[in-house]
Amino acid sequence: MAAVAAQSHFIFGVRTGVANNLLFFDEQTVIFPCGNNCVRYNIDQRWQKFIPGTERSQAMQALAISTNRRYLALSERGEKATITVYDLQHEQSRKRKVLTGGDVPVQEFVCMAFSPDSKYLLGQTGGPEWTLFYWVWEKHKVIATVKTSNIGPINQVSFNPQDNTQICVSGNGVLKLFRYAEGALKQSNLMKVDSQNVLCHAWISKVRLIAGTEAGRLLVFESGGLCWETNVTSKVPVQDAERQAEKSRSEEAPSAPAVLPRVTAITAYSKGFACVAGPGTVLLFEKTEEKDGYKKTREIRIPADPNCVEPGLAEEQEISTLCLSPSEETLAASTVRGQLYHVTLSSAEMSKGEQACFEFLSHSFHSGAITGLSVCIRKPLIATCSLDRSIRIWNFETNALELYKDFQEESYSVALHPSGLFILVGFSDKIRLMNLLIDDIRTIKEFTVRGCRECAFSQGGHMFAAVNGNVIHIYSTTTFDNVLNLKGHNGKVQSIAWNADDSRLVSCGLDGAVYEWNMLSGKRESESVLKSCSYTAVALSLDAKTTFVVGSDRTLKEIQDCQILREMASDDVPYTTVAMTRSGRALFTGTAIGTVRAIKYPLPLQKDWTEYQAHSAPVTKMAVTFDDQYLVSASEDGCLLIWKIIDKEGRGLKRDKEMIYAEEILITKSDLEEKNQIMLELKTRVEELKMENEYQLRLADMNYNEKIKELSEKFIQQIESLKTRNQVLKAENEKQEVAHQEALSEVKEKHTKEQQDLESTNNQKLMLEYEKHQELQLKSQRMQESYEEKLQQLEASRHQALEDMQQLYEAKLQEKALVLGQCQDESRQQVREFEEIKKQMEEDSDLELQDIRVHYERRLHDVKEANLLLKGETGVMKKKFSSLQREIEDRNLEIEKLKVDQQKLQAVIKSLEKDIMALKREIQERDETIQDKEKHMYELKKKNQELEKFKFVLDNKIKDLETQIEPRENDLKEMKEQIQEMEGELQEFNNKNTQLDLTINELKLKLKAKDKELHKEKQKVKNGETLVCRFKTDLHNCVRFIQEPKKLKESIRELYKRHVHQSDVVEIVGVDADIQCEFIRQREHLEKNMASLNRKLAMDEKVHSARNVKLMKENVWLIGEINELRMELQLAREQARSVQTQAHAHDIQTQAVLARRTSSKSSTYPKTTAERAVTQLNTEDEAERIIRFQRAEIYRLRQELRGQGQSPPLPTLSPSTKLPSLTA
Repeated sequence: MAAVAAQSHFIFGVRTGVANNLLFFDEQTVIFPCGNNCVRYNIDQRWQKFIPGTERSQAMQALAISTNRRYLALSERGEKATITVYDLQHEQSRKRKVLTGGDVPVQEFVCMAFSPDSKYLLGQTGGPEWTLFYWVWEKHKVIATVKTSNIGPINQVSFNPQDNTQICVSGNGVLKLFRYAEGALKQSNLMKVDSQNVLCHAWISKVRLIAGTEAGRLLVFESGGLCWETNVTSKVPVQDAERQAEKSRSEEAPSAPAVLPRVTAITAYSKGFACVAGPGTVLLFEKTEEKDGYKKTREIRIPADPNCVEPGLAEEQEISTLCLSPSEETLAASTVRGQLYHVTLSSAEMSKGEQACFEFLSHSFHSGAITGLSVCIRKPLIATCSLDRSIRIWNFETNALELYKDFQEESYSVALHPSGLFILVGFSDKIRLMNLLIDDIRTIKEFTVRGCRECAFSQGGHMFAAVNGNVIHIYSTTTFDNVLNLKGHNGKVQSIAWNADDSRLVSCGLDGAVYEWNMLSGKRESESVLKSCSYTAVALSLDAKTTFVVGSDRTLKEIQDCQILREMASDDVPYTTVAMTRSGRALFTGTAIGTVRAIKYPLPLQKDWTEYQAHSAPVTKMAVTFDDQYLVSASEDGCLLIWKIIDKEGRGLKRDKEMIYAEEILITKSDLEEKNQIMLELKTRVEELKMENEYQLRLADMNYNEKIKELSEKFIQQIESLKTRNQVLKAENEKQEVAHQEALSEVKEKHTKEQQDLESTNNQKLMLEYEKHQELQLKSQRMQESYEEKLQQLEASRHQALEDMQQLYEAKLQEKALVLGQCQDESRQQVREFEEIKKQMEEDSDLELQDIRVHYERRLHDVKEANLLLKGETGVMKKKFSSLQREIEDRNLEIEKLKVDQQKLQAVIKSLEKDIMALKREIQERDETIQDKEKHMYELKKKNQELEKFKFVLDNKIKDLETQIEPRENDLKEMKEQIQEMEGELQEFNNKNTQLDLTINELKLKLKAKDKELHKEKQKVKNGETLVCRFKTDLHNCVRFIQEPKKLKESIRELYKRHVHQSDVVEIVGVDADIQCEFIRQREHLEKNMASLNRKLAMDEKVHSARNVKLMKENVWLIGEINELRMELQLAREQARSVQTQAHAHDIQTQAVLARRTSSKSSTYPKTTAERAVTQLNTEDEAERIIRFQRAEIYRLRQELRGQGQSPPLPTLSPSTKLPSLTA
């Protein structure tokens, strides 16, 4: 099987922070740094070639290209700063020289420059030395050095374009000219810059230099003297002016003083120079007719980006580098946000009436770390998201940016649907499922999953997984339902992967666990846990039988059947991500230093991989396309790199079948109608333009025909004159030919004579030389024979000596083999002893761990019982609420006390959780002690090696101990049996530990359920209280009719109808499945806690006895009141009787005294008084009956309320619940 390799194909991005990071190689090719490479990019044909950086380099510092465009210099920072010179005319950009500071310790070279003839090179070092090196770089020779500044920094160095010996250096408060003379660099002139920070400079001519400062000033020096200066100002566009005005209105605080635009780059050309004039602005200056003056002729700006949330941010980018093409046709610029722009100067000059704008040199790149990467199946698309709040869609076949959009929130993860028509993006507050339209990305559905750092569609696209901390949510793509929630990780989940048929999902996290989940049941099928490692990425083989993970332990692990099959170390470089080809032939890993490694599969036993220079920051994501043709890697440096996967012969991998990508796109109906309308308008416009062009062409044809006629007449005249001149020249040529032939014949005769003389003399010399050659040949034959005899003798002696030496060394080897065997036996015995010691120590540590776990489990059980007691107390408090119905204020205070108690219980639960965390920490400490013991064993092994040195001394003892081998072997057998028994016990202990972990988890779940039940019971109590309050108000309304029996009866009936329904009298309870399960669970819990309930019952009895005493007191008071009413009733009756007797006696006396005249009056008067007494007695009897009836009804209602208060389970009360029916 041929090995698989990766070849750099295309890269998107620019590396910022590199001085002079954009250069023109020719008219169509630019050079810029990206990742840990330098890229040669052809603007028209859109191809790239790569110049890889140096291995283990810390950072690129600066670029420089020679005047003849042949050599490229690249400075890199490392343990020792280097400058590498490449030959760009070579196809592979061959490395020519590597320059260093020699014996001088140099950490970095901040800027460089080639001489006009490309033979010399300047290199400026960083602080605190700020030394300038002057090399003859082809000879690797430093010819001069000089210290350029004491403070720094130095921003730029350059050669005079017409003089190799004159050098300019600019920086903070520095603008100096040096000249190379007599083997040293001497300062020739110091130009006064008044402690200004000179950011850049450029040579306009041999004696004229222009410099730009941080304060926005342009200074022109000629022969060391200032001859012209100006402030850089640019016309602010109307939109920018409005935006700035809005900002100034919105800001209440006084604004800071205006800052002038910084001049960060200057480049000179034949007509003048171009310079940066603040954020996003470049000004063109041309020389005027005056002697030293320049005038501003053009302003070029970076346009606003319509795809951004804030389009004006693109205009505010600071330009760091300017460069011109060799023909001065194109001006290119790079910004601090990693974007490349260019503009054609001829078009800018033609459109002087309009605002000239830059265009993207290739595409818009990410300006922040790339956090998400995804590929799809049906389209050649790559999706990326970055901390710059943008999502970009790339095409890896056309190497183009298809679509991008900015958002207001940062995006952490991205996933492309297999069809390539949808995209899933995880933002800081939610995840969004969006459509990929023809020119936009629009949201379909939002899901409330916060901070989703990883998401992935299934292979079929019908589901997607989203990670929220340590939980994995599975959603349906069609119904948007939350299908599953996968819980089990103790740390954050870092990576997930689906298998080919979407039946399994593999996840890994910072807790060192790799879990395989069943997507049908949502259960965990297999696991592999290594707590000492925090995994960062996972990959699956095509058959899903093998899992590959990388993490913090700097190894690549191959896991099969829950076991780590192989491990491959990474040479102290952490792996950050891993990807596997679908063919299963190779693995690709990304590292924390930005490199990519290709490892063949199956994994080799030895460390064997191919490492490629890729990025300048840790690789965050990697993916392999569905057809195994490309590898895609993304990094924190904001670069996206596409690799071509090839074999060692340079050919692409064989495909099972040809991949045909879909060409469908999504577009909304409104957009389609709008585009159709625009197309119709454009068609009409095209027809109008065709008519105008035809008319213009006819006019042009007429003009051109007239000009052709005039030109043809002129050419005919010229042809005739040329013909006559040609005839004259032919005659002169014939005469010259005749003269040359005569001279040639004379020269030939002389040559033949000389040739004959030379042949005769040379023949004589050849004869003499031939005789000498024969004599020398005879001598050589004799010498050869003598040497052959000597060689035979030497060979015979050599063979004899070789045989003697072979016999001698074979004897020595046999002796050494015997000694080696004895030493091996001794080492084996000692290794066995150490293994026994190791096992005993492990058993001791396991026993200690078991004791600690049992102790803390007991404590946990005690705490739970205390928690149950506290819950019983809360129940008692609830029942007290019902007894304190009249005292509303006291009840509110008791409710607040219960809330405080609940908070205390929550604090107790939190403290218990902290205890559990402390236990886990103690377990980790125990693991560390085990590691310390392993280190101790390692030291013992070292001592074992030292003891081997004394093996010769112990030979005599070994002979004495040989007689004791048999009893020792028997002891060893017994020890082995004991070891096997202990291993069985250890396995049992491990099983018990797993069971205890499960019970702990179950108890936690039960604790959560009890909290929910407590909340429900509180809600029930509140509902009951509201119902009792309503009943109280209604009963209070009834009490006002206590003197009117009929109205009282009607009001009680209305009260009965209002609070009692027929459905409450006969209830048919339908228990569904969930309630049945809850009932079974509560029943089991109650059976386990019967003892605690008995204690609660005793406490309830005390409460009820106190309540009964209170009721007895109330009854005594009521009886006393009844007795008083009876006494009053008897007194009233006695008064009535006395009145009746008095009336009768009075009648008898009056009958005797009064005559007939008063008889009628005397008879009617007692009659009326008697009737009044009788009516008074009747009303008193009726009132007494009413009072008795009302007291009996009040007594019955109190009995019913008391019976409801004593019943243990309180019914669920709601505002619509009515009281039970009244019985006669």
